[in-house]
Amino acid sequence: MANNKGKFFLGAALGAVAGAVAGILFAPKSGKETRKMISDKTKEVVAKGKEMVEKGTEAAKEKIKDTADTISKKMD
Repeated sequence: MANNKGKFFLGAALGAVAGAVAGILFAPKSGKETRKMISDKTKEVVAKGKEMVEKGTEAAKEKIKDTADTISKKMD
């Protein structure tokens, strides 16, 4: 089930990026403005991606710790 959630969020993120890029590319702006918009959006997406990875890593670490604690208690 957790794997499906990860796939869903990955798909949603990729869809959002594709939509943003398509919107930027088809907007009536100059090349310089378009490149800046793409650069800014890329930086934003990378920052959000890093944030999501950090949150996921922390959640996984906490789950591992909880599981280890539960196993340890059952072995006592």
